[in-house]
Amino acid sequence: MAAIDDIVASSMSINSRLPKQLEKALERNIVLRIGWTTGGEPVPKDGELGLCPNLPDGSKVRSLGYLGPFTAAFGQGGTYTHQGDVGTFLGAGNNGNNITCERTAGACAGYGQRSGRITILDGAGDDAGAMMTGGLLVIRGDSGIRIGGGMSGGDIVVHGDVGGDPGAGMKGGRIIINGRCPSPPPGVKLRPLEKTEVTKINKILGDSDLHIPADAVCLESDGDSVEAIMSSCKEDLSGIALLPTTTNHLPMHATCDTVALIGNEDALALPIPLLPYIPTGVQDDLFHPCLVRENPRDCDIVIIDSNNLADAVQLVQSAAGFAIDLDSMPRLDGAAIDGLIVALKCIAGLQSKILMIRGVGQTASLHADAQHHGADGAISVLDDGSGICAAATLPMVGRSASTMEDDCSASIWLPWAATSEDLAVLCASNVSFTICPAPDENIAGWIAQVTAGLSAHLNRLGLASIDSLTRANLRACDQDTAAVSGLRLAGYDRPMPHWFAR
Repeated sequence: MAAIDDIVASSMSINSRLPKQLEKALERNIVLRIGWTTGGEPVPKDGELGLCPNLPDGSKVRSLGYLGPFTAAFGQGGTYTHQGDVGTFLGAGNNGNNITCERTAGACAGYGQRSGRITILDGAGDDAGAMMTGGLLVIRGDSGIRIGGGMSGGDIVVHGDVGGDPGAGMKGGRIIINGRCPSPPPGVKLRPLEKTEVTKINKILGDSDLHIPADAVCLESDGDSVEAIMSSCKEDLSGIALLPTTTNHLPMHATCDTVALIGNEDALALPIPLLPYIPTGVQDDLFHPCLVRENPRDCDIVIIDSNNLADAVQLVQSAAGFAIDLDSMPRLDGAAIDGLIVALKCIAGLQSKILMIRGVGQTASLHADAQHHGADGAISVLDDGSGICAAATLPMVGRSASTMEDDCSASIWLPWAATSEDLAVLCASNVSFTICPAPDENIAGWIAQVTAGLSAHLNRLGLASIDSLTRANLRACDQDTAAVSGLRLAGYDRPMPHWFAR
């Protein structure tokens, strides 16, 4: 197989030509073929990833060879057939495609599918059909563990044996198994199919080779689900003070440079190093980029997670960039991350900003992944369930951020509405910009107040730019904060002794 950079470049090149080729194929009502020469000679693909995302209604594509993760993801009604094996996340976020894989598929086939049909003719890996909300997934052959995990709708039909924990965490939908099925986990019940169900399902399946017999079993949710309660972040940043490092200060009316940039080329400019989190989108005339889950504007960053994969096409096309919530997805290896980025970037546009989100306890690996995959930013979520205190995360994020190149920004996601002091403390700790929930009312007034406070702090410290803040401007106001943050203790004016120990 070729080097990963060459595979990504080849995948981007194929996808970039796809819209015009599909348009011509639709006009002529022919199948677009990938993996053959124009003369019909086979040239099988070898590991290309993220291919054929967002196939439009009526399009027909056939491919040949081995394809990597996120093949035919985010489909909008096309027909896709692959002759060969496929990697993970085949048809992820499917919203209408009819997909056929004539050999095996890797883990998480049909992940987050909303509608359409995926047929796999030679077995699938773990977590097939996980997080499905609708549509049909048909697997001929054995499948791995946790089939249909977390699904809330749709049907999965398996002609073969399934692994352990079938339907784990499912809230709706059906898993129909014509083969061996282990005892289902708590919250899932196993029952026989009714005659009318068998008739109806076989009519939907169509192909007599895929019909289910009367003795197939069905897994469903028993309706009992309990939400997990996680630890929340302990304390805030109020135990940290901002002190000048010189005897100079600027007039209070002086103008300070508080702009933060996300990305290098065609950077997204934040007037202050703050990206407010407004889940449902901005409803008023707020002229400030935000982080959203719905209704993005062309200056907003939209979160892509396991719950909205089927909406990814519309979301990323409307936004300035997207942030992939890695913690909400199954573990993504390097190839899967590349596949997801290739698919989304080909939909969103090459200038779209890419950010990656993970809990603060995984900051080092997050920063490494963000750099390796060419992301513009890495967001460490403070309230990640660990219960770690805010001050303790400053050296975790700051030290790791110091190893990153300038084209990838480090960010922290606070669980409270940030103050100007919070922004200054985080910028001094090598954090490029801060994410936090916006207050429910008067968001513009809150941002104006934070902006004024940030400029006042910079003038008091004698700094003309937010970029001039360093850890030398920070002091811990108490021993506990100094002990976990490594900051100089006010009065003692040096870090606690254990920070010097080897």
